[in-house]
Amino acid sequence: MDEVSNVKQLERSMFHLLKKAAQNAANIYVDKVGKNGVTQRQFAVLVAVNENIGISQTKLVELTSIDRSTLADLVGRLIAQGYLRRKRDKNDARRNVLKLSAAGKRALDVAEPGLSSVDRKLASLIPKEHRKSFRLALKILADERH
Repeated sequence: MDEVSNVKQLERSMFHLLKKAAQNAANIYVDKVGKNGVTQRQFAVLVAVNENIGISQTKLVELTSIDRSTLADLVGRLIAQGYLRRKRDKNDARRNVLKLSAAGKRALDVAEPGLSSVDRKLASLIPKEHRKSFRLALKILADERH
């Protein structure tokens, strides 16, 4: 079989490298949290709802950066699984608000140690002297609005 060489254009592409790094991080998450645990997106939604009781789905889109239609499907599945509860806002009948259920809290409690383990593993891959600047760079990229 022919040996495959690296593609220099891809090695220089920030987009490609971020995408590849994200896939590696997702693989580590699956290894640590397990295939039967909540997904990273589900975890993000559960954390955001837990820390913002009575949050609307519109605000949840802003906090998680999950697009509106994907989030609507995700919230629907989390409600069907019994992790979230949705009800009409007392002050605005046009608006639904979300709350974590007891099952959702348990799912978070189970997943949190795994996510902490993922973060430790990812941090260990970055030289210690670069971790702070790397995290800052990721935050800048994550917070950038296009």
